[in-house]
Amino acid sequence: MNASMIQPQPTFSVVGSDFIRNYVAENVENLVEIVRATYLAHRRGSTVNPDSYFLRFPDQPTARIIALPAALGEQSPIAGIKWISSYPSNHERDLQRASAVLILNDYNTGYPFACLEGSIISAARTAASAVVAAEQLHPSPKQIRRLGVVGAGPIARMTCEFLLRIGWQIGEMRVHDLNAERGKSLVDHMKAAWTLTAEFEPDNAAMIAGSDLVLFATTAPTPYLGNPGLFEHNPTVLHVSLRDLSPEIVLSCQNVVDDIEHCLKANTSVHLTEQSVRHRNFIAGTLADILAGVLRPDLDRPRLFSPFGLGVLDLAVGAAIYQASVGDKMDRLVPGFFPRTLDFAGSSN
Repeated sequence: MNASMIQPQPTFSVVGSDFIRNYVAENVENLVEIVRATYLAHRRGSTVNPDSYFLRFPDQPTARIIALPAALGEQSPIAGIKWISSYPSNHERDLQRASAVLILNDYNTGYPFACLEGSIISAARTAASAVVAAEQLHPSPKQIRRLGVVGAGPIARMTCEFLLRIGWQIGEMRVHDLNAERGKSLVDHMKAAWTLTAEFEPDNAAMIAGSDLVLFATTAPTPYLGNPGLFEHNPTVLHVSLRDLSPEIVLSCQNVVDDIEHCLKANTSVHLTEQSVRHRNFIAGTLADILAGVLRPDLDRPRLFSPFGLGVLDLAVGAAIYQASVGDKMDRLVPGFFPRTLDFAGSSN
């Protein structure tokens, strides 16, 4: 073989949580813009985003591990997959509920070239997605009179911090969580880190009724709220956890999703609504439709954003973080990860 024809040996790097956490904290506006642009690319058909695959366990009904493969085309094509687990019982072990890795693949050769810690990336793209939705659906630009938060885990915390980091003004904040200690911990953090007026609210119904923007970030497997009257004041609702609300509530709202086919699966609240009414006409459209100017928020109804979570968002955010890690020489190269090409010379398989 001519030496000039020999391709460089593929490499493989690992990027850990310390770099990713710092990058996310320092680049919120950039991440929000990446998510906004990726939604529009998805609408243009410049992505490949298959259904997520759920690995479930008969002896652990609350646990699951999800595979989210995706590819993003246009200027810098890339492929990859997020492999994320959700084990609510981990809280009893003093571990995070979610753990994940994100694998990035070369678009042309298929070779994986990086593995990134994925739970922070997943939380960051979820928070950025919620911020983009708030920007488009909330009637008062970057102004929240009262923010109501249901579920006080890492997703809720990061979403609140993303809002604040890009300049949203929050008059006051109320937090509800079935675990009062966890709820009060988020309240204490927001008070100390952001000098925010915040309180724990044991009555979630009262909190929802008094909030003009409501964030749901729970681990609820099935709907537990069924009264549409809780939302008669027409709040903006970021239904990140997807399964908190009954079909009756869903039908009372203007429903915006990230992807219609993806979101109407896995017994999400909007999926249960589709099963109940046997049509999907209650879905107004996607967040990208609003970004593209073909759909307008209905300020005379509650505006409900239900994001199933697109793997292509993890891919876009992860690619930006990887590039930054290479630039800062913070990626850890794994020597000899792949076999040399010549190791396979003469193989007939």
